Amino acid sequence: MTVTARRELVSPATRNAFRSLATDLTIRIVAELWENHGFAPIPPDELKYQDSGQRRTEFMLYAEGVDWSDPNQVRRVLLVFEDFIRAYRNPDDQGTPKWLDDIRVRLERDGFALDKEGRISWSSPPVLVRDLSTLSDASGITIELERIRRDLTTDPHGAIGAAKQLIEATAKTALGELNIEVDRNAALPALISTVQKALKLDAGSAPNGPDGSKAVKRILSGSVNIAVGVAELRNQGFGSGHGQASAPSGLGVRHARLTVNAAVTWCELILDTLSDSAAPWRKTKV
Repeated sequence: MTVTARRELVSPATRNAFRSLATDLTIRIVAELWENHGFAPIPPDELKYQDSGQRRTEFMLYAEGVDWSDPNQVRRVLLVFEDFIRAYRNPDDQGTPKWLDDIRVRLERDGFALDKEGRISWSSPPVLVRDLSTLSDASGITIELERIRRDLTTDPHGAIGAAKQLIEATAKTALGELNIEVDRNAALPALISTVQKALKLDAGSAPNGPDGSKAVKRILSGSVNIAVGVAELRNQGFGSGHGQASAPSGLGVRHARLTVNAAVTWCELILDTLSDSAAPWRKTKV
């Protein structure tokens, strides 16, 4: 199995800034702020962090148990951080205190926004929120997700190219999980068709039940068109990956969002079906 390192969504600098807030809170409050959002401490003997401060150590017992690359866990951590701000904040403060401004700057560097009420939101939310840890090698998917996250609002051309490559990486990864050999030179439409047939997601092989209903078949046919459309848009020069004599004109962030959302919809369909223990494709698996 290939172990894939995923990018941490919250930097150590930001985590350290919130850890420092624990210094002026009680151990009980520090624990409650984490546990109110479903987090549990790791065993003390597993803690790698060393500090003479009991409150900061208590903070780290919970922080070291977080998968900082998992968007779902990070969403809950942001609620913990909001509660830390509320617990630490002096209601009599006028303006923005220096400690809060420091936290705001660190959050912004990580791609988050902090409003005046202390609420934290994603400036550039992650795409394809799925657990990829069950895949033998998700590195191809991960790198394209990082490109999309980086380029979506600043480089529509690059984001569209990465969206096409995300579909290709997902198709090849799924086929690899199914032990189906892939022609290295296979065109994307052929890859899309092969993986959908293997997962019984093509209209022709869908079984009885919801998967074989006319409505679902129509949706599945549309999913093929979505994936192929993303590839065609990129091949027409609106996505990165091909050198061009002149840059495409009129391309905006809305075009990139449309393309990325379409690609993610298809990839989620493939990955969800691949991991579904009750999916029809498993019933005919030899």
